[in-house]
Amino acid sequence: MAVLTCRFADGLAVGGDLEEAAETAVRRALAGLSGPPDLLCFFICGQDPDEVGRAGLRVMDMAPTAEVIGCSATGVIGGDRGIELRPAVSALAACFGEAAVTTFALETFRTEDRFVVVGLPERGPADRAMILFTDPYSFPVDAFVERSGEVIGGLPIVGGLANGWQGPGSVRLFAGGEVYTEGAVGAVISGPVNVTAMVSQGCRPIGPSMVVTRAQENLLLELAGEPALARLEDIVSALDEEDRELVAAGLQIGVVMDEYAERQERGDFLIRGVIGIDPERESVAIGDMLEIGRTVRFQVRDAETADEDLRAILDEHKPMIGRAEGALLICCNGRGSAMFGTADHDPVAVREALGPIGVAGFFAAGEVGPVAGHNHVHGCSAALLVFSSEGGLAQLS
Repeated sequence: MAVLTCRFADGLAVGGDLEEAAETAVRRALAGLSGPPDLLCFFICGQDPDEVGRAGLRVMDMAPTAEVIGCSATGVIGGDRGIELRPAVSALAACFGEAAVTTFALETFRTEDRFVVVGLPERGPADRAMILFTDPYSFPVDAFVERSGEVIGGLPIVGGLANGWQGPGSVRLFAGGEVYTEGAVGAVISGPVNVTAMVSQGCRPIGPSMVVTRAQENLLLELAGEPALARLEDIVSALDEEDRELVAAGLQIGVVMDEYAERQERGDFLIRGVIGIDPERESVAIGDMLEIGRTVRFQVRDAETADEDLRAILDEHKPMIGRAEGALLICCNGRGSAMFGTADHDPVAVREALGPIGVAGFFAAGEVGPVAGHNHVHGCSAALLVFSSEGGLAQLS
Protein backbone atom coordinates (compact mmCIF):
# COMPACT_ATOMS: atom_id res chain seq x y z
CA MET A 1 0.00 0.00 0.00
CA ALA A 2 1.39 3.40 -0.93
CA VAL A 3 1.68 5.72 2.04
CA LEU A 4 1.10 9.39 1.43
CA THR A 5 3.19 12.15 2.92
CA CYS A 6 1.55 14.07 5.76
CA ARG A 7 2.52 17.45 7.16
CA PHE A 8 2.56 18.68 10.74
CA ALA A 9 3.18 21.99 12.49
CA ASP A 10 2.92 23.17 16.08
CA GLY A 11 2.06 26.48 17.68
CA LEU A 12 2.53 27.77 21.23
CA ALA A 13 1.47 31.03 22.85
CA VAL A 14 1.78 32.22 26.45
CA GLY A 15 -0.32 35.04 27.86
CA GLY A 16 -3.04 35.99 30.30
CA ASP A 17 -5.66 36.58 27.60
CA LEU A 18 -6.47 32.97 26.69
CA GLU A 19 -8.56 33.78 23.64
CA GLU A 20 -5.74 35.87 22.22
CA ALA A 21 -3.22 33.14 23.10
CA ALA A 22 -5.46 30.57 21.40
CA GLU A 23 -5.61 32.60 18.20
CA THR A 24 -1.86 33.10 18.21
CA ALA A 25 -1.05 29.41 18.82
CA VAL A 26 -3.43 28.20 16.12
CA ARG A 27 -2.24 30.79 13.59
CA ARG A 28 1.35 29.69 14.16
CA ALA A 29 0.43 26.03 13.69
CA LEU A 30 -1.64 26.64 10.56
CA ALA A 31 1.07 28.85 9.06
CA GLY A 32 3.47 25.92 9.12
CA LEU A 33 1.26 23.69 6.97
CA SER A 34 1.42 23.31 3.22
CA GLY A 35 -2.38 23.13 2.96
CA PRO A 36 -5.60 23.18 4.99
CA PRO A 37 -5.52 20.99 8.13
CA ASP A 38 -7.32 17.69 8.41
CA LEU A 39 -6.79 17.50 12.18
CA LEU A 40 -6.18 20.13 14.82
CA CYS A 41 -5.36 19.12 18.41
CA PHE A 42 -5.10 21.86 21.03
CA PHE A 43 -4.46 22.22 24.74
CA ILE A 44 -5.33 25.10 27.05
CA CYS A 45 -3.83 25.93 30.44
CA GLY A 46 -5.81 28.55 32.32
CA GLN A 47 -7.16 29.24 35.79
CA ASP A 48 -10.78 30.10 34.94
CA PRO A 49 -12.62 27.14 33.35
CA ASP A 50 -15.14 29.45 31.68
CA GLU A 51 -12.32 31.38 30.03
CA VAL A 52 -10.77 28.08 28.98
CA GLY A 53 -14.09 27.15 27.40
CA ARG A 54 -14.31 30.40 25.47
CA ALA A 55 -10.74 30.00 24.22
CA GLY A 56 -11.55 26.49 23.05
CA LEU A 57 -14.57 27.71 21.11
CA ARG A 58 -12.36 30.29 19.45
CA VAL A 59 -9.91 27.59 18.37
CA MET A 60 -12.67 25.47 16.85
CA ASP A 61 -13.99 28.49 14.93
CA MET A 62 -10.56 29.04 13.37
CA ALA A 63 -10.45 25.66 11.62
CA PRO A 64 -14.01 25.08 10.35
CA THR A 65 -13.02 22.45 7.75
CA ALA A 66 -10.79 20.39 10.08
CA GLU A 67 -11.59 17.75 12.65
CA VAL A 68 -10.74 19.41 15.98
CA ILE A 69 -10.23 17.99 19.48
CA GLY A 70 -8.68 19.43 22.61
CA CYS A 71 -8.70 19.65 26.38
CA SER A 72 -7.77 21.73 29.37
CA ALA A 73 -4.57 21.06 31.31
CA THR A 74 -2.33 22.42 34.05
CA GLY A 75 0.52 22.59 31.56
CA VAL A 76 0.99 22.46 27.79
CA ILE A 77 3.72 21.37 25.39
CA GLY A 78 4.56 23.03 22.10
CA GLY A 79 7.65 22.56 19.95
CA ASP A 80 10.55 22.02 22.33
CA ARG A 81 8.95 23.87 25.24
CA GLY A 82 6.78 22.95 28.19
CA ILE A 83 4.71 25.53 30.07
CA GLU A 84 3.41 24.64 33.54
CA LEU A 85 0.83 26.49 35.65
CA ARG A 86 0.89 29.57 33.43
CA PRO A 87 -1.83 30.66 30.99
CA ALA A 88 -0.85 29.15 27.65
CA VAL A 89 -2.22 27.38 24.58
CA SER A 90 -0.52 24.85 22.30
CA ALA A 91 -1.72 23.36 19.03
CA LEU A 92 -0.73 20.62 16.59
CA ALA A 93 -2.08 20.90 13.04
CA ALA A 94 -1.89 18.05 10.54
CA CYS A 95 -2.47 17.51 6.82
CA PHE A 96 -3.03 13.80 6.16
CA GLY A 97 -3.81 13.81 2.46
CA GLU A 98 -6.01 10.80 1.73
CA ALA A 99 -6.06 9.56 5.33
CA ALA A 100 -9.29 10.13 7.28
CA VAL A 101 -9.98 11.53 10.74
CA THR A 102 -13.15 10.83 12.74
CA THR A 103 -13.66 12.74 15.97
CA PHE A 104 -16.01 11.58 18.72
CA ALA A 105 -17.33 12.35 22.19
CA LEU A 106 -18.01 9.60 24.73
CA GLU A 107 -20.71 9.60 27.41
CA THR A 108 -21.22 7.16 30.26
CA PHE A 109 -24.41 5.80 31.76
CA ARG A 110 -24.59 3.81 34.95
CA THR A 111 -26.62 0.61 35.06
CA GLU A 112 -27.20 -1.51 38.15
CA ASP A 113 -23.77 -3.12 38.07
CA ARG A 114 -21.58 -1.24 35.59
CA PHE A 115 -20.85 1.80 33.46
CA VAL A 116 -21.91 1.82 29.81
CA VAL A 117 -19.89 3.96 27.39
CA VAL A 118 -21.57 5.24 24.22
CA GLY A 119 -20.31 7.27 21.28
CA LEU A 120 -17.34 5.21 20.12
CA PRO A 121 -17.04 5.01 16.31
CA GLU A 122 -17.24 1.59 14.73
CA ARG A 123 -13.87 -0.06 14.19
CA GLY A 124 -12.71 -0.12 10.57
CA PRO A 125 -10.01 -2.21 8.87
CA ALA A 126 -8.06 0.91 7.84
CA ASP A 127 -7.90 2.40 11.37
CA ARG A 128 -4.35 3.20 12.46
CA ALA A 129 -4.59 4.85 15.89
CA MET A 130 -6.93 6.47 18.39
CA ILE A 131 -6.32 9.69 20.33
CA LEU A 132 -8.21 9.98 23.63
CA PHE A 133 -8.60 12.83 26.15
CA THR A 134 -10.74 12.17 29.24
CA ASP A 135 -12.20 13.86 32.29
CA PRO A 136 -10.81 11.70 35.13
CA TYR A 137 -13.61 12.73 37.51
CA SER A 138 -16.50 11.46 35.39
CA PHE A 139 -15.15 8.91 32.92
CA PRO A 140 -14.08 5.34 33.91
CA VAL A 141 -10.86 5.60 31.95
CA ASP A 142 -9.04 2.66 33.59
CA ALA A 143 -11.83 0.21 32.87
CA PHE A 144 -12.42 1.61 29.39
CA VAL A 145 -8.78 1.39 28.36
CA GLU A 146 -8.13 -2.02 29.92
CA ARG A 147 -11.15 -3.47 28.10
CA SER A 148 -10.63 -1.55 24.88
CA GLY A 149 -9.21 -4.58 23.11
CA GLU A 150 -12.63 -6.22 23.21
CA VAL A 151 -14.02 -3.46 20.99
CA ILE A 152 -11.13 -2.02 18.98
CA GLY A 153 -8.75 -4.99 18.89
CA GLY A 154 -5.09 -4.05 18.64
CA LEU A 155 -5.66 -0.39 17.75
CA PRO A 156 -3.20 1.70 19.79
CA ILE A 157 -4.67 4.44 21.99
CA VAL A 158 -2.54 7.44 22.95
CA GLY A 159 -3.84 10.22 25.13
CA GLY A 160 -4.25 11.36 28.68
CA LEU A 161 -6.41 12.42 31.57
CA ALA A 162 -7.17 16.12 31.25
CA ASN A 163 -7.16 18.36 34.29
CA GLY A 164 -7.91 21.91 35.36
CA TRP A 165 -6.52 24.35 37.88
CA GLN A 166 -9.58 24.07 40.10
CA GLY A 167 -9.87 20.27 40.21
CA PRO A 168 -13.24 18.50 39.78
CA GLY A 169 -15.62 20.46 37.59
CA SER A 170 -12.91 22.57 35.95
CA VAL A 171 -11.95 20.13 33.18
CA ARG A 172 -12.98 21.16 29.68
CA LEU A 173 -12.99 18.88 26.63
CA PHE A 174 -13.52 19.97 23.03
CA ALA A 175 -14.70 18.13 19.93
CA GLY A 176 -16.91 18.85 16.93
CA GLY A 177 -17.45 22.48 17.87
CA GLU A 178 -18.79 21.58 21.32
CA VAL A 179 -17.47 22.09 24.86
CA TYR A 180 -17.85 19.15 27.27
CA THR A 181 -17.48 19.24 31.05
CA GLU A 182 -17.37 15.46 31.48
CA GLY A 183 -16.82 12.24 29.56
CA ALA A 184 -14.12 11.87 26.92
CA VAL A 185 -13.28 13.07 23.44
CA GLY A 186 -10.99 11.69 20.79
CA ALA A 187 -10.20 10.94 17.20
CA VAL A 188 -9.64 7.83 15.11
CA ILE A 189 -7.07 8.16 12.33
CA SER A 190 -7.53 5.84 9.36
CA GLY A 191 -6.02 5.16 5.98
CA PRO A 192 -2.58 5.68 4.45
CA VAL A 193 -0.63 7.26 7.30
CA ASN A 194 2.21 5.79 9.34
CA VAL A 195 1.91 5.94 13.12
CA THR A 196 4.09 4.62 15.92
CA ALA A 197 2.85 4.57 19.52
CA MET A 198 5.18 4.25 22.49
CA VAL A 199 5.31 4.78 26.24
CA SER A 200 8.31 5.62 28.39
CA GLN A 201 7.54 4.53 31.96
CA GLY A 202 10.90 5.68 33.28
CA CYS A 203 11.45 3.15 36.06
CA ARG A 204 14.41 1.03 37.18
CA PRO A 205 13.93 -2.40 38.79
CA ILE A 206 15.28 -3.14 42.26
CA GLY A 207 15.50 -6.54 43.86
CA PRO A 208 14.53 -9.82 42.19
CA SER A 209 11.46 -10.77 40.21
CA MET A 210 8.94 -12.58 42.43
CA VAL A 211 5.75 -14.55 41.90
CA VAL A 212 2.58 -13.44 43.70
CA THR A 213 1.69 -16.45 45.86
CA ARG A 214 -1.11 -14.87 47.92
CA ALA A 215 -3.19 -11.74 47.30
CA GLN A 216 -6.51 -10.16 48.22
CA GLU A 217 -7.90 -7.42 45.97
CA ASN A 218 -5.09 -4.83 45.76
CA LEU A 219 -3.12 -6.28 48.70
CA LEU A 220 -0.04 -8.38 48.04
CA LEU A 221 0.07 -10.80 50.97
CA GLU A 222 2.84 -13.15 49.88
CA LEU A 223 5.62 -12.90 47.32
CA ALA A 224 7.55 -16.06 46.47
CA GLY A 225 6.01 -17.81 49.47
CA GLU A 226 6.97 -15.21 52.09
CA PRO A 227 5.11 -12.20 53.54
CA ALA A 228 5.19 -9.40 50.98
CA LEU A 229 6.30 -6.79 53.50
CA ALA A 230 9.21 -8.96 54.63
CA ARG A 231 10.30 -9.36 51.02
CA LEU A 232 10.16 -5.61 50.51
CA GLU A 233 12.13 -4.91 53.70
CA ASP A 234 14.86 -7.33 52.61
CA ILE A 235 15.14 -5.59 49.23
CA VAL A 236 15.27 -2.09 50.72
CA SER A 237 17.87 -3.09 53.34
CA ALA A 238 20.23 -4.22 50.56
CA LEU A 239 20.04 -0.88 48.69
CA ASP A 240 22.52 1.97 48.93
CA GLU A 241 21.48 5.23 50.58
CA GLU A 242 20.62 6.95 47.30
CA ASP A 243 18.20 4.22 46.23
CA ARG A 244 16.64 4.11 49.68
CA GLU A 245 15.83 7.80 49.29
CA LEU A 246 14.15 7.00 45.96
CA VAL A 247 12.09 4.28 47.66
CA ALA A 248 11.01 6.79 50.32
CA ALA A 249 10.10 9.34 47.62
CA GLY A 250 7.74 6.98 45.81
CA LEU A 251 8.09 3.22 45.45
CA GLN A 252 6.62 1.55 42.36
CA ILE A 253 5.99 -2.05 41.40
CA GLY A 254 6.24 -3.57 37.94
CA VAL A 255 3.94 -6.32 36.70
CA VAL A 256 5.65 -8.51 34.12
CA MET A 257 3.95 -8.26 30.74
CA ASP A 258 5.42 -11.45 29.25
CA GLU A 259 5.48 -14.27 31.78
CA TYR A 260 7.39 -16.47 29.31
CA ALA A 261 10.37 -14.15 28.84
CA GLU A 262 13.67 -15.56 30.07
CA ARG A 263 14.58 -12.27 31.78
CA GLN A 264 12.56 -9.29 32.96
CA GLU A 265 14.43 -6.03 32.82
CA ARG A 266 13.57 -2.34 32.53
CA GLY A 267 10.77 -1.81 30.04
CA ASP A 268 9.31 -5.30 30.48
CA PHE A 269 6.83 -4.24 33.18
CA LEU A 270 3.55 -2.42 33.54
CA ILE A 271 4.25 0.07 36.32
CA ARG A 272 1.85 0.58 39.19
CA GLY A 273 2.26 2.60 42.39
CA VAL A 274 2.85 1.19 45.86
CA ILE A 275 0.21 3.03 47.86
CA GLY A 276 0.76 1.68 51.38
CA ILE A 277 1.76 -1.11 53.72
CA ASP A 278 -0.11 -3.00 56.43
CA PRO A 279 2.35 -4.11 59.16
CA GLU A 280 -0.28 -6.26 60.91
CA ARG A 281 -0.97 -8.33 57.80
CA GLU A 282 2.60 -7.90 56.51
CA SER A 283 1.12 -6.86 53.19
CA VAL A 284 1.82 -4.26 50.49
CA ALA A 285 -1.01 -2.30 48.85
CA ILE A 286 -0.61 -1.44 45.17
CA GLY A 287 -2.61 0.46 42.58
CA ASP A 288 -3.93 -2.65 40.84
CA MET A 289 -5.45 -6.06 41.54
CA LEU A 290 -3.28 -9.03 40.61
CA GLU A 291 -3.98 -12.71 40.26
CA ILE A 292 -1.92 -15.34 42.03
CA GLY A 293 0.87 -16.48 39.75
CA ARG A 294 1.71 -13.07 38.27
CA THR A 295 5.36 -12.00 38.40
CA VAL A 296 6.27 -8.63 39.90
CA ARG A 297 9.38 -6.63 40.66
CA PHE A 298 9.72 -3.48 42.76
CA GLN A 299 10.85 -0.33 40.95
CA VAL A 300 12.20 3.17 41.63
CA ARG A 301 12.06 6.27 39.48
CA ASP A 302 14.38 9.26 39.25
CA ALA A 303 15.29 11.92 36.68
CA GLU A 304 18.32 10.03 35.38
CA THR A 305 16.38 6.80 34.90
CA ALA A 306 13.43 8.60 33.27
CA ASP A 307 15.78 10.43 30.89
CA GLU A 308 17.62 7.22 29.94
CA ASP A 309 14.37 5.33 29.42
CA LEU A 310 12.79 7.96 27.18
CA ARG A 311 15.88 8.23 25.00
CA ALA A 312 16.22 4.43 24.83
CA ILE A 313 12.57 4.04 23.78
CA LEU A 314 12.98 6.68 21.07
CA ASP A 315 16.17 5.04 19.75
CA GLU A 316 14.52 1.61 19.78
CA HIS A 317 11.57 2.84 17.71
CA LYS A 318 13.51 4.88 15.14
CA PRO A 319 13.61 2.01 12.61
CA MET A 320 9.81 1.73 12.82
CA ILE A 321 9.27 5.48 12.60
CA GLY A 322 11.36 6.21 9.53
CA ARG A 323 11.15 9.93 8.71
CA ALA A 324 9.13 11.54 11.50
CA GLU A 325 6.97 14.56 10.73
CA GLY A 326 4.92 15.20 13.85
CA ALA A 327 4.19 13.91 17.32
CA LEU A 328 1.55 14.10 20.01
CA LEU A 329 3.29 14.05 23.42
CA ILE A 330 1.41 13.43 26.68
CA CYS A 331 3.54 13.72 29.83
CA CYS A 332 2.63 13.17 33.45
CA ASN A 333 2.32 16.34 35.50
CA GLY A 334 4.80 14.69 37.89
CA ARG A 335 7.49 14.96 35.22
CA GLY A 336 8.52 18.35 33.87
CA SER A 337 10.12 20.69 36.40
CA ALA A 338 9.14 18.47 39.34
CA MET A 339 11.37 15.66 38.05
CA PHE A 340 13.89 17.27 35.71
CA GLY A 341 14.08 20.85 36.96
CA THR A 342 12.69 22.06 33.62
CA ALA A 343 9.37 21.67 31.86
CA ASP A 344 11.19 21.38 28.52
CA HIS A 345 12.94 18.04 29.10
CA ASP A 346 10.59 15.63 27.32
CA PRO A 347 9.83 17.69 24.19
CA VAL A 348 13.54 18.52 23.84
CA ALA A 349 14.41 14.81 24.07
CA VAL A 350 11.81 13.98 21.40
CA ARG A 351 13.13 16.58 19.01
CA GLU A 352 16.75 15.62 19.63
CA ALA A 353 15.88 12.05 18.70
CA LEU A 354 13.45 12.65 15.81
CA GLY A 355 14.45 16.04 14.45
CA PRO A 356 12.71 19.47 14.38
CA ILE A 357 9.23 18.03 13.88
CA GLY A 358 5.89 19.47 14.95
CA VAL A 359 5.28 18.50 18.59
CA ALA A 360 2.40 19.41 20.90
CA GLY A 361 0.66 17.93 23.92
CA PHE A 362 0.00 18.50 27.57
CA PHE A 363 0.91 17.55 31.14
CA ALA A 364 -1.70 15.01 32.21
CA ALA A 365 -3.13 13.48 35.37
CA GLY A 366 -2.48 10.06 33.82
CA GLU A 367 -1.27 8.89 30.43
CA VAL A 368 -2.73 6.36 28.00
CA GLY A 369 -0.60 4.25 25.70
CA PRO A 370 0.30 0.72 24.64
CA VAL A 371 2.85 -1.50 26.37
CA ALA A 372 3.60 -5.01 25.09
CA GLY A 373 0.68 -4.92 22.67
CA HIS A 374 -2.03 -3.76 25.06
CA ASN A 375 -3.35 -0.31 25.94
CA HIS A 376 -3.02 0.81 29.56
CA VAL A 377 -3.35 3.87 31.80
CA HIS A 378 0.03 4.91 33.23
CA GLY A 379 1.42 7.28 35.83
CA CYS A 380 4.56 9.46 35.68
CA SER A 381 5.15 8.35 32.10
CA ALA A 382 5.50 9.96 28.68
CA ALA A 383 3.14 8.67 25.96
CA LEU A 384 3.96 9.47 22.37
CA LEU A 385 2.17 9.08 19.03
CA VAL A 386 4.57 9.74 16.17
CA PHE A 387 3.42 10.34 12.59
CA SER A 388 5.81 9.70 9.73
CA SER A 389 5.88 9.67 5.94
CA GLU A 390 8.03 6.52 5.94
CA GLY A 391 8.15 3.55 8.27
CA GLY A 392 5.94 0.78 9.61
CA LEU A 393 2.22 1.01 10.15
CA ALA A 394 0.65 1.23 13.61
CA GLN A 395 3.13 -0.14 16.11
CA LEU A 396 2.21 -1.40 19.57
CA SER A 397 5.08 -1.33 22.05
